[in-house]
Amino acid sequence: MTSTSGRRNYLELRKIFSRVMGYLFLSALLAGPPAEAETCSPLLDFSFRLLDDSRVVRLCEEYQGEVLLIVNTASKCVYTPQYEDLEILHDEYAGRGFKVLGFPSNDFGAQEPGMEGQIKKFCRLTYQVSFPMFEKTKVAGGVATPFYRQLGKVSKDYPTWNFHKYLIDRNGNLAGSYPGHVRPDDKLLRSTIENLL
Repeated sequence: MTSTSGRRNYLELRKIFSRVMGYLFLSALLAGPPAEAETCSPLLDFSFRLLDDSRVVRLCEEYQGEVLLIVNTASKCVYTPQYEDLEILHDEYAGRGFKVLGFPSNDFGAQEPGMEGQIKKFCRLTYQVSFPMFEKTKVAGGVATPFYRQLGKVSKDYPTWNFHKYLIDRNGNLAGSYPGHVRPDDKLLRSTIENLL
């Protein structure tokens, strides 16, 4: 009697196991092939060291899927007060998937001559900059790093002075290029950012 009930239990468990495996197989079949990993936009397929830091950030991994404003900055420029408006813009839209990314450059008028530690201190103490700032970078057409060469190639517009702004959408596509005199609080720029968010 014990062996008969044990046999029945074994057969029942086997049926249940077969059904569960059948459901799992069918579910996997209906789900289709696994989704491919999100590919990196060519505009973001670059890595940079954070300003005065050893940490290297791959732009794709850190920022893909966000709206980005890429800005070449300088501490001794007539446009330097734009740091304040960039910080306001960053704070206002950060919760909606927006980031300002700063790239100090000494390419125009030697207006970013300091060491990285000095630049970082200046930005924090003078303008309370909290948005990500990266290593000193070459941005002018003939000497630009690969990242800025790619931005210039896609936009057909290289920076010709400090605080040039490139706007990149959530898909990693260029959405706009703005010369340094266009302030971060410019109505058209803000309106474009809002539409991208």
